[in-house]
Amino acid sequence: MKILKLSGFLILAVGVTACVTNPITGRSSVQIANNADIATAAASEYKTTLSSSKVVTGTTDANRVKNVGTRIKTAAYNYYKSIGRESVLSNYNWEFNLIQDSQLNAWCMPGGKVAFYTGIMPVCKDDNGVAVVMGHEVSHALAGHGNERISQAMIAQYGGSILSGSISNNQWASVFEQVYPVGAQVGLLAYGRKQELEADEMGLYLMAMAGYDPRSATSFWQRMEASSTGNSTPEFLSTHPNPQNRIADLNADMPKALEYYKNAGGKL
Repeated sequence: MKILKLSGFLILAVGVTACVTNPITGRSSVQIANNADIATAAASEYKTTLSSSKVVTGTTDANRVKNVGTRIKTAAYNYYKSIGRESVLSNYNWEFNLIQDSQLNAWCMPGGKVAFYTGIMPVCKDDNGVAVVMGHEVSHALAGHGNERISQAMIAQYGGSILSGSISNNQWASVFEQVYPVGAQVGLLAYGRKQELEADEMGLYLMAMAGYDPRSATSFWQRMEASSTGNSTPEFLSTHPNPQNRIADLNADMPKALEYYKNAGGKL
C-alpha cells in the first residue's frame, strides 16, 4: 500500500512539473522526457528503417506523400506561430518517405519522421485521403504522444529516480527501445485510445488548415474498414478506435474543421 501511495505522489509531482497542453485540442498530458533526445534517437531509428527498406522515389504516390506532408507541416507551423508557440517545433526535422510494402499502414516518429507504405495508397485514393492519414500521423508527433508513452514507461520502471535526476543514459535508451522497437516495425507504436482520438481530432484540423477537405475523412475510414478481410485487420486499424465510433467523433469535430477549411480558402 505504501508503494501505491508513493507512486501516486510521484505521478502527481511529475504531472505538476511536466504537464503539457496541446494548443489545438486542449488535452493535457505528462511529458517528462527530453524532446531533443527523443528526436535524435528517432532520427537514428528512422535512418535504419529506410536503409533496410525499399524507398520509392519519383512516382506520383511518392510525390503525393511529400507534397501533402509539406503542406500539412507548413500549416501546423503557421498555426503554432500564430499563437506564439513555434519554438516548440525547434526539434522537428521533417521527412516524408514512401516505402515499398504491402501493409496498409503509415506512421510518424517524434521529430517529424514520416513513412507511408505503398499498401495504403490505394485506400487513400487521392490527396485528400493522404491528408487524412498524414494529418493523423503528424498529430501523434506534434502532440508529443511518443514522449507521453516514454514518460509513462519511465515512471513505471524508475519511479523516484526520475525526480532525483538519476536516470542513466542506458536506462533512458532502454525505455526508448521498448516504446519504439528496432527494425521494420519501428514506427508502429501502440498508442492509447485517448491518444488515437486526439490524433484523429487534431489531424482533421491540420488537414483543413492545409486546405484539404476534412469531409473526406469519413469516406477514407469507411474504405479502410472495408479493406478488412475475415480476421485480418490492417495494422493501421489494429490499435485504433472502432471505425463507426471514430466516424461519429470526426463528424462531431467537423464544424470546427470546416471553419479551418473555409479560412484556408476551401469551398463548403
